[in-house]
Amino acid sequence: MRIDLVDLRLVLDIAEAASITHGANRSGLALASASERLRALEQTLSVSLFERQRRGVRPTPAGLALLHHARMVLQQLEAMRGELHGFATGIRGRVRLLSNTAATLEFLPPVLGPFLAAHPRIDVEVEEKPSPQIVRGIAQDDADIGIIADAVDPAAELETYPFAIDRLVLVVPSKHPSARRRHLAFRDILANDFVGLPSGSALQERIEEHAGRMGHRMRLRVRLPSFDAICRVVESGIGVAIVSHRAADRCRRSMDIRAVPLSDAWALRHLRLCVKAQSALSPMAQLLLTHLRAGIN
Repeated sequence: MRIDLVDLRLVLDIAEAASITHGANRSGLALASASERLRALEQTLSVSLFERQRRGVRPTPAGLALLHHARMVLQQLEAMRGELHGFATGIRGRVRLLSNTAATLEFLPPVLGPFLAAHPRIDVEVEEKPSPQIVRGIAQDDADIGIIADAVDPAAELETYPFAIDRLVLVVPSKHPSARRRHLAFRDILANDFVGLPSGSALQERIEEHAGRMGHRMRLRVRLPSFDAICRVVESGIGVAIVSHRAADRCRRSMDIRAVPLSDAWALRHLRLCVKAQSALSPMAQLLLTHLRAGIN
């Protein structure tokens, strides 16, 4: 079976114009040539692709199936051309990355900087999402690479790789009654006022979800966009907060705060990279994946 790109483009143009004549014009073909191509294609496939009507044509069920595949093939071809053109002209390429909160705020910045410096023609677009949404996004080709904190649904059929270990800790002022505790359960701290991340933050939503399961509603005095800002407000005695251990370790060097590990199982999280298929990634995305798989120093 031989079907060329001219045939696929012609079928799309005829369907969009609902006319063989106008479709031929869109494809830059003479009507006789377009009609012959369409007839030969239908003979090759042993199906009728269009119903001839008084006012034009419309796709048959077989025609609709071919249109679906034709669009996919032509879109992939355009993507290939764009990517290769970027290599030839120096135009920047872009890698789409979905990431959970801790990775976005703490784990990615130290590794993205060196990668971007080493690859000045590659841009990285990072979007924060909850882990279940990241899994769905990667499975549906909404992004190239994901970083998640939860186990991947096997039905998603994604490839995963270790990235980092994240521990959630309670941050309190140094004179807080809990400051000297070796560890605490989340249930035991819910009576406190809290400082949290903004509404829509994947991590904040997860923390509040755990509180809800325990029949509590967290009292959030203020929401701030970064762990550093949160720790600074905690230092002033406004409330306590739950942050990544990396942020707490960094901030307590310059702030009068203490970090207390949470004993709940969900507070220890194994961050993993996920992709739909490494072999199907663009060369730029493969470079970033290789860099991220090197791990966090």
